[in-house]
Amino acid sequence: MTVLAYEIMTPSIKAVPQSWTMDRLARFLTDNEITGSPVTDDDGEIVGIATLKDITEFRWNATRSGADRHLTPDERQAARQLRMVIFEEMGKVPVEVRDIMTPIVLSVDETTPVRDIANIMMREHLHRIFVTRDSKITGIITTYDMLKVISDEALTQRCAQND
Repeated sequence: MTVLAYEIMTPSIKAVPQSWTMDRLARFLTDNEITGSPVTDDDGEIVGIATLKDITEFRWNATRSGADRHLTPDERQAARQLRMVIFEEMGKVPVEVRDIMTPIVLSVDETTPVRDIANIMMREHLHRIFVTRDSKITGIITTYDMLKVISDEALTQRCAQND
């Protein structure tokens, strides 16, 4: 018997509002020991996903630039100092989750076979995907959830029987 999404999904989803600041998101993810969270609009509808990677990329892009490779060492140092001043000033204006989130929400139905989910996650380079029933999100499958299939002997055997 095929292993389906609803059998391995995590049914409790910790969503964050798009109006939260990036710093509040970082604290939330850390406090809940998760690496990403769905983002909701004012009506509670999921409009994207925000992850630790989004926070890191925002901070990295704010302090790094590939353009300085053509500069002299003195010009590079001056550009670095200027970026640091700009980054420091940017820190005074709160960046909201809506500014850093990924607005694309990929999902699968609760009855989607786990093998299909694994293929989607690998093809799209995803660490998490939402699970839906009648267009409503009912859970999330993360790479951790996918590992359950390997660590649970019965699930592994069920997957192997369908090959």
